[in-house]
Amino acid sequence: MQNTLSGLAALWLSVIVVTVLEAQPKPQPDVLLFTDGERLTGHFVKSSGASLTFHSDTLGDITVDWSKVKELQSSAKVAVIPKDVHLRKPADATSIPQGTISVQDQQVHLAAESLPGTIERTIPVGDAGQIVDQASFQKALEHQPGFFEAWKGTVTIGASTVNATEDSESFTGAVNLVRSIPTETWLQPRNRTSLNLSAAYGEITQPATPTIKTSIYHGDAERDEYFSPRLYVFGQAAFDHNFSQGLDLQQTYSGGIGITVVQRANETLDLKASVSYVKQEFNGAPNEDLIGSIFAEGFNRKFKHLTLDQHLMLTPTWNNTNAASAAFNAVLTMPVYKRLNGSVGFIDSYLNNPAPGFRKNSVQTTLGLTYALP
Repeated sequence: MQNTLSGLAALWLSVIVVTVLEAQPKPQPDVLLFTDGERLTGHFVKSSGASLTFHSDTLGDITVDWSKVKELQSSAKVAVIPKDVHLRKPADATSIPQGTISVQDQQVHLAAESLPGTIERTIPVGDAGQIVDQASFQKALEHQPGFFEAWKGTVTIGASTVNATEDSESFTGAVNLVRSIPTETWLQPRNRTSLNLSAAYGEITQPATPTIKTSIYHGDAERDEYFSPRLYVFGQAAFDHNFSQGLDLQQTYSGGIGITVVQRANETLDLKASVSYVKQEFNGAPNEDLIGSIFAEGFNRKFKHLTLDQHLMLTPTWNNTNAASAAFNAVLTMPVYKRLNGSVGFIDSYLNNPAPGFRKNSVQTTLGLTYALP
């Protein structure tokens, strides 16, 4: 009897909860009105620079230029970060306007609740660098990602085989990962960690003929620590093997300073300089222990349907100037399907002191499929 009464009480409580929830009024959808009179309903997501993202139940997420928007009516509570402002700590949130957003005639209106009433503030759209929802704003300021969080990057593979009088097979692959903390562009960067691995292997075989082999491997890791939004110090370790140049293993350990010269939504340019120790181990030639410098440049540009990622590195060596080296690579990616992209790459590795009988330049061109990690 007692169990029956308990069950009936639980059922009655569930009915009351469902009734109360259904009785609560549903929030009204946000309304986006365009300058041409077109109207969308859904909810405001965010704004970055000259555009905003709006979620429509029928169209999904769409990005619209503010210049095409006449009016936005929303119940969303947001934070408006002015242009060129980079926050560093949670206490900085007190300087950021927050409240319920509406937009009319290129003016952002914020209504913030405060005793005894409501405080309204108006900000020109052109002065609002970022507009993010209030919950995400607070989380970004307070959350400290663990080491296995916030990694982004790409995985690329390519392969080919030929079976005829000559049998050949080749494989190329690369993994490029980067972890920038914090992840939001409106927060001042604290550190950045990058990991890069690449490999190219191939064989050509023919009866009664020596096998021709290609074997090139590269790996590097770098840690950047920022002490201003654009200036940072870094430490790097790199390892290279290139059978085509008689290089069994090259180890490079560097420490230096870097600066982000260009930082835009679709374009970045970094310059770096370091002091380096380089150890080269050759097949059939004396090993080298070198003290040198690395001068490097990294450029990334996003076009409408293409992305260019390019790097140049020059390594003069001071205790043996004949042992200088350089490296250049560029990768162009284009969308194929969702996170899957096609890629075309060019890599040139230069050693001024290869093993006897080997060329100074090792040039690779690659075609592959690239998967972008979320």
